[in-house]
Amino acid sequence: MSRRWRIFVNKVMIVAPHPDDETLGCGGTILKHKLRGDELYWLIVTNISVEEEYDKDRVMQRQEEIDTVSKEYGFANVFKLNFPTTKLDIIPKKQIIEDISKVIDEVRPEIVFIPNRNDAHSDHKITFEAVMCSVKTFRCSFIKRILMYETISETEFATPFQNDAFVPNSFSDISNYLDSKIAIMEIYKGEMAAHPFPRSKENIKALATFRGATGGVKYAEAFMTVKEMW
Repeated sequence: MSRRWRIFVNKVMIVAPHPDDETLGCGGTILKHKLRGDELYWLIVTNISVEEEYDKDRVMQRQEEIDTVSKEYGFANVFKLNFPTTKLDIIPKKQIIEDISKVIDEVRPEIVFIPNRNDAHSDHKITFEAVMCSVKTFRCSFIKRILMYETISETEFATPFQNDAFVPNSFSDISNYLDSKIAIMEIYKGEMAAHPFPRSKENIKALATFRGATGGVKYAEAFMTVKEMW
């Protein structure tokens, strides 16, 4: 008697305040989802532009970097909201929420990765708040899992209070993907530097080693579960 197997494909959305946050926070996990055949979507909240006094060549280079990274991860679509980087605090939050909500309604993801709510960077905090306003269960019952990721150089510099700490309760084994994660991170020119700069090969590997030790594997990425319906 033959047995039929049904393959379940998840729609996975990674919300990044800036290009590179997706790789720092969950690059290895994205590659795992890619290998499993899940549909991957990338929502980038901010961007650089000539209007914001960035050099034209740098702006073009950044867009090329985004295209290259997107191909490495195999994203089905990349959504750029193009809010000015480092300036989300002066943008009406209603506008940010509306734009994020439109993308979520279009994609209808089952799994969403978002930045930590207490990161030092205001863009990360505002992105978290806007996403949470956009994914309320009565509006987005299709979302089954929401995970906060940590972003090296932002999460560890949050204010040192107990209620602001990143306390992971979910771990993703990226032992087979760490080298690829670091290689993708290096696509972003000017974002990596030598140790002790936080965004260095050594520190990315050190964090993955530490999280792996907690999870009982060689290398891991850590998350805080915000919602899980199963």
